[in-house]
Formats: sequence, C-alpha cells, structure tokens
Amino acid sequence: MPFFRSALAPLALFASLALIAPAQQMRPPAVPLIAHNPYFSVWSMENNLTDGPTRHWTGAEQPFTGMVRIDQKTYRFMGRWPEELPALHQASVAVTPTHTRYTFDGSGIALELTFLTPALPDDLDVLSRPVTYITWTAHSTDSASHDVTVFLDVDPRIAVNTGDQPVVWGRSHVGDLSILNVGSRDQQPLNRSGDNLRIDWGYFHLAVPDSEQAQLDESATAIDDFAQVSPNARHHAGDELDMPLSPDNGAAHLAVTLRLGQVSSSPVARHVLVSYTQGPAIEFLGRRLKEYWQRNNMPVDQLIQTAEHDYTSLETRSLKFDADLTADLKTAGGDQYANLAILAYRQTLAAHGLVADIDGLPMSFPKENFSNGCIATVDVLYPSAPFFLLLNPKLLEGQLKPVFEYASLPRWKWPFAPHDLGQYPLADGQVYGGGERTEEDQMPIEESGNLLILAAALGQAEGNFHFAQQYWPLLTKWADYVLEKGLDPENQLSTDDFAGHLAHNANLSIKAIDGIGAYAKMARALGKNDVAEKYSAKARKMASQWEEMAKDGDHYKLAFDKPGTWSQKYNLVWDDLLDLKLFNPQIKRTELAFYQTKINKYGLPLDVRKTYTKLDWQIWTATMADSQPEFDKFMAPIALWVNETSSRVPMTDWYDTISGKQIGFQARSVVGGVYIKALANHQIAAKWQAKAGN
Repeated sequence: MPFFRSALAPLALFASLALIAPAQQMRPPAVPLIAHNPYFSVWSMENNLTDGPTRHWTGAEQPFTGMVRIDQKTYRFMGRWPEELPALHQASVAVTPTHTRYTFDGSGIALELTFLTPALPDDLDVLSRPVTYITWTAHSTDSASHDVTVFLDVDPRIAVNTGDQPVVWGRSHVGDLSILNVGSRDQQPLNRSGDNLRIDWGYFHLAVPDSEQAQLDESATAIDDFAQVSPNARHHAGDELDMPLSPDNGAAHLAVTLRLGQVSSSPVARHVLVSYTQGPAIEFLGRRLKEYWQRNNMPVDQLIQTAEHDYTSLETRSLKFDADLTADLKTAGGDQYANLAILAYRQTLAAHGLVADIDGLPMSFPKENFSNGCIATVDVLYPSAPFFLLLNPKLLEGQLKPVFEYASLPRWKWPFAPHDLGQYPLADGQVYGGGERTEEDQMPIEESGNLLILAAALGQAEGNFHFAQQYWPLLTKWADYVLEKGLDPENQLSTDDFAGHLAHNANLSIKAIDGIGAYAKMARALGKNDVAEKYSAKARKMASQWEEMAKDGDHYKLAFDKPGTWSQKYNLVWDDLLDLKLFNPQIKRTELAFYQTKINKYGLPLDVRKTYTKLDWQIWTATMADSQPEFDKFMAPIALWVNETSSRVPMTDWYDTISGKQIGFQARSVVGGVYIKALANHQIAAKWQAKAGN
C-alpha cells in the first residue's frame, strides 16, 4: 500500500495492506508530515528526517525535534539538532494518502514514527479538524528487552511568521488530556494577506493523553535537558535581555517525554496530538468565517477531546481509505501513476482553507502558493478540480460558490468571469491585473471557459445541476462572451500566464469551444432544449473551424497564425470527460503521436517556446491516450523526475524537462489535477462519488 515501500511493519494490520504496494520505490521531493491548510503545513525536505529541520511549505524553519533513549544511549530521529547526538538509522519512509511512516533501527530496536492526518474527503467534520496524530511504535529486534523513551519538542516559531515575534505559552488539562499551548502575544486575526507568510494568530496545541504517563515541559532548554548536552546560547538570549520572549530569544519550547518502558518483541505504542486553531480563518466580502469544524462554535478543548476519542476508529478508517484509494489509482493508471497521485493527495487539500459560511455550508478557498498568494484563483480551481470531482464534488461546489457569489455582485461589471477573489486569507475582491480596472491583464476567455466547464462537470458528478440552475444568468453571460470571442482569441493571458500574452491561442480556443458545449450540456439537463440545441450546433461548427485553422501537417499549432509551432492541447480532455464529442477524435490521436517525439528526460514541454512544463497539464494530456502503454510513455519520465529532481520542495507543478529543476511554484493545489486519470475511469469515479453521497 505505501507510496514508498516500508521495510518494517510491526503491526499486523499494516502487513496485510502492504500486499498492494507499488513495485517500485520512489523518493518524494518533500515529505508531508502535517498538512492541513496553507498555515498549518510542516514538511521534511530531506532524504532523512535527521538531515535538516522540519519546515513550513514556504521553506521557513518550523522545527520539530525528536529523540529516543535506548538503554541510556540517546539518538536523534527527527531534526538535525543536537548535532553532537548520533542519528538513529532511517530504514524507510512511506507516504500514503493519510499517513506518513518513518522506520528506524538501531541498538536492538525498531522504531516506527507515524504521522496520521485523517483527511477523509467524505467526512467534512473530520477533514476540517486541524489535528494530526503522531505515534511511536517500538519493538525489539534482537530477542532482548530494551528500555526505551521517546522525546518530542516543538519550537514556538510554529505560531509566528518570524522568529522575532513575541509569544506566550502555557498548559491546561481537559478531560483526560494534558495540553501545552503557544501563540503570538499580539493576537491579530486576519491581520495581513500575502504569499510567503506564516500565521501569527491563533494557537498551536500539543496534547498528550494522561494514559501515556508522559512528562510535559515548557522550557527553552528542553532539548538540551533530554539530550544531556551543553546548552545552546541562542535558547537563553532572552534571559539576559529585558524584552518580551520570542522564539529567537528564549521563548519556551513545548516538549513531551514518553516512556515506552521495557520493549520486547511485542510492539509498544505511544501517541500525541498536534493541532492549530485560528478562530477566524477567512475573510469573504467583509465577513469573517470560522473553520468548518467550528461552525457550531465548538470549543477548542472539545475539538481536541473529540479527536482523541476518535483516534482508534480514525486510524482504522484511514487505513482502509488508503488501501481502497491506492488500489483504484493503480487500476486507473498503474503503479507510477498511483505513486504520483498519492503524493499529491494531502498537498492538494492542504492548499485550502475549509470554512463555513454564515448558513453553515462549506466554502473552500485555495491559496495560490508561491505564485502571488491569490485566493480562490479560478485557473487554480480548474486544474485541481479532478481531485474534488472524484472524491467529493461538494468540496468543489464549496470552491465555486464564493466565486459565483462575487461575480453576481454589482461591483463586478465585466461580461467575463473574475480571476480571483483577493489575496489569501482575505477574499474581498479581485487583485490580479490591478483589480477591476482593466481588461488587458485579466483572463477573460480562460476564466469564463473554466467556470462553464467546471459547472457542467460538477452537475455531472453530483447527478443534478442545481448549481447551474442557481447561477444560470451568469453562465449565460459567460457562454455568450466565449461564443463571441473564443474561437480565435485576442491577445490574452491564459492560465499559463508565466509564458506571457498570446493571440490566436489554439489551446485556449479549445477551452472556449468546450465551454460552450458544457453550457449546452447544462441547458439540456435543465430542460432548456432549445438553448441546448442552439449552443451545441455553434460549438460543433467552431470545433470544425478549429481543426482547419490549427492544422499544421502532422500536428496542430500553438497559435493559429504561427505555422511550425506546437503546444499541449490539454483542454481537449474535457471533450471526452463531459461526453461532448465536439472534436474529431483523430485530433487527439495525431497530437499524442506528435508529442511522443518531443518528450525530454523528465517530461513533455508545455509547448515549443521553452523546455519547461506543467505537471498537471502533462497528466491531462496523457489521459487522452487510448491505451495504458501510451499513457505510460508520458508517465515514465514524470516518475523519474519525482525521484530525481534536485528541487526539494513540496511538489512543484512548473519545472524544466531537461534539468528537472523547479522553475517556480510549490505546494500548490493544482497537483490535484493528476487525479483526472482516475476521474476518466467511469467505474472508479462512480464508486467514489457514491461514497461522498453524490
């Protein structure tokens, strides 16, 4: 079952699931440890967990330090400090949709460290909980008994944007849990927006069940004390200065020591919970919205107690979910494809803030990570949509709703769709292209076509078109816009805006044509048969015109006026997924054959202009293949790239196909686009949509 095969599975339940493991081990560019939303997101960006500090997805250090004492000898298993301590040998790392497992061995024991984030897409109450379980399981490997104690320390910079910000901390006891808490001294919820930022409001919680008989510590010297090494001066700077304590000058760390006792061949386990609660999480058109789990004003203490109560059942449910999804991903696209999709799973979800609107219904806001920090970017919703269409279309509806609500306001005066709703976490109005002032630097055909396609795909996945019915006037306005402008686009930006403006863009034209076909599909589903026939006929005519305009010998052009050029026509995939059948099937066959002559070591370039590519679009293009062997020709270099890229960041979607290096972007939700291959399998899609209640 694991994305990276585990060399050690001490629990029988794990062993039974390992039977469906992909055959080839792969190395993730970065390993998700805690991944909930754009603020609570901690990763390891090294081969070994002890090679460097754990980091926020932006790369900023948010150190979690782990040590283990075995028969009075102390080792590191997480973090690079204290460097004078030896690192326990790391045997393996395995990533599944909801779990990350590290296994270590040495001094006669095997130690498994597991991070469980029960991100179950059909249970929004659980999905929205910002809680990850950290579990240690140890057993003897040499038939002898060994005294084992584990230690975890969390640096207080987990709760601030920069290490010089003052923090406050303390402990509480609720039910059968002891909880250590830390947060910024100056609590200013939603005080800023931007891209390369960490949260500096709300509180981080380290919760330990009383049954674990743990020792808790709030001290700047907790690591030194457990390691029994000389104190590090930077942890004591605040002692000599008359100033508020910050992570940089002596603020306390949150630490827990868990004694496993005498460990023999029978596994012994201990666990803790880590959580981050923020109160107001998103501002949407001036109103501050809470995280979905808190929609009925659940207290933080109750959240943590409920999470602890559910630990065993959620572990069981998550293991089954991992096994089921992995098996279906392998069926849909093979082992290498399953590996890629599994690695994309938590990253996709963690790029969103899941909140409740004033009516209690879910709204989900993606952040455009390391692009410009925009919130609810429509051409980010578009590539990530296959993930949600497959696993829970209600989550896509929760992303589309705020965009449609904003576009329905009198303040949005354009005949085309908006690009974004602001900059995360403030969704108060579009900021891209100078806000609402100019048309030139917006994406009129791109975003209008995106929303027409997504509204139709949502209706198809949910089995009804109530969303389209609700916003029919908007959809009609956008359909008419792309009908007028879309066949031969003017000099506009598309979602690949990093490549600049391009007139007569053939791939953008496909989006417009499929958008009109999608509008006709919705009209037919809503009983508007005359409208459906009118727009279907126009879309079919446009598709026929497109073929003549784009043909360039053995392939189709990048732009209608540029012979000798080519580009990935990834938008064409919706012609099949929505069963529109507007384009001649030979077009995709011709293109796929041509693309196979252009594949580089690490993938297929986006187009003729550069050697860089987009991860999501490659899988969309490959999904149009008629056979698994043909799909594999596109998938194999991508799998090689995942394993070999020197860019050790949460998976980028924009990289060079020759060097394998990241060009830009990381930790973005658009990697959810790789789920389009599974979505294209009707049997698999129907199964998961039924589980989600659609």
